[in-house]
Amino acid sequence: MAHIIKAYDLKNINLDPETTEEEVLQNVAVIISTPKFSVPLDRGLGMAQRFVDRPIQVAQSVLISEVLDAVERDEPRAEVLGVTYEMGDTPGTLIPVVEVNIIDDES
Repeated sequence: MAHIIKAYDLKNINLDPETTEEEVLQNVAVIISTPKFSVPLDRGLGMAQRFVDRPIQVAQSVLISEVLDAVERDEPRAEVLGVTYEMGDTPGTLIPVVEVNIIDDES
């Protein structure tokens, strides 16, 4: 089953998720909302922000690539099915919207 996750929609972090699905979706939301090098004990977590200050057409391609790389690296239980983006309130702001499938290793 596919799930849609939008960056910056995560309001509260649940430190004890009840299901694997909830845990994976929360992890993906954190990954796509976090700039790389901003987490003190895990500098590699998040996206590299190579899309910042690029022309919008270039930024869109780079953003998709960064989302794919970051989710694959940091949350192997999520399979990215698609990446789109929304324009933010500020001109030139891209907000990633990711469609993921949760990989069930228990079956």
